[in-house]
Amino acid sequence: MTISIAPFRLRPWFSERVWGKQDLRPWYESTGTREPVGEAWLTGPECIVESGVFTGRTLAAISPEIGGEFPLLIKILFPNDKLSVQVHPDDAQAQAAGQVRGKTECWYVLEAEPGATVALGLKSGVGAAEVSASVAGGTMEELLEQVPVSVGDMLFVDAGTVHAIGPGVVLLETQQTSDVTYRLYDYGRPRELHLEQGIAVLKSQTEAGRVKPRAMDGFVRLIEQKYFTVDRFDISSDEVSVSVGDPACLVSLSGHANVKSAQGSTELKRGQAVVLPPGLQEVTVQASGDVSFVRCVAPAR
Repeated sequence: MTISIAPFRLRPWFSERVWGKQDLRPWYESTGTREPVGEAWLTGPECIVESGVFTGRTLAAISPEIGGEFPLLIKILFPNDKLSVQVHPDDAQAQAAGQVRGKTECWYVLEAEPGATVALGLKSGVGAAEVSASVAGGTMEELLEQVPVSVGDMLFVDAGTVHAIGPGVVLLETQQTSDVTYRLYDYGRPRELHLEQGIAVLKSQTEAGRVKPRAMDGFVRLIEQKYFTVDRFDISSDEVSVSVGDPACLVSLSGHANVKSAQGSTELKRGQAVVLPPGLQEVTVQASGDVSFVRCVAPAR
């Protein structure tokens, strides 16, 4: 399918969460709510287009005009407390339960306090029986592998991985467009658990873990997996050509720039996504100062 649409910017949609923060500065000056916000959805269906021919409409509403649902959900996570211990199904498991797709994701560490960790996977020898018993006994955290993290780390979280995030970090999450989450343990908070569903899809061993970056021609490849590829670009008062080819978006981590194509241009702002619709083969990113941004691509399947 060939689509002739200029890149367009999305306004973040802020998801209120009990474990979130009320102040997301310096990323965002305001969230529009006094409630704690845990997630800024950058390419969520509720995100409103801020530039171009679709201005004022949601990403979900324009999906038929850009070749279908945008395949990647990009978020920035702002935990001020522990998230629940949870697990996501893979595509086959999700579809068997009536969902469209599963949820494989990755985390890129934007901020990390000294000693910060994330829980990623189960300790050796731990399986469904031990998980079930630990929930009843309130000892679930003891079964999780704690992975130390620093700014710039990339972590892969494939479907079936039992995981949890705590305070002390800010993460850029790239995932399949899905919000299918089974909550296994929530530290006594009065929220629904999905123990039966979660036990059914968890895996004792997965491919989850830290991913080593790879230097490429003009950028750094942070991760390359079945559902997404994430690359980081760092430029200074310069312009760079960025190839696209597949549905993709750019997210600025610092600084502002202009994203230009033959169809038009839009501003790339920190903490916001610019969607590159299918049909674009290349865009130019032009910066007047230091800018760091990531390209998140959903490989054609």
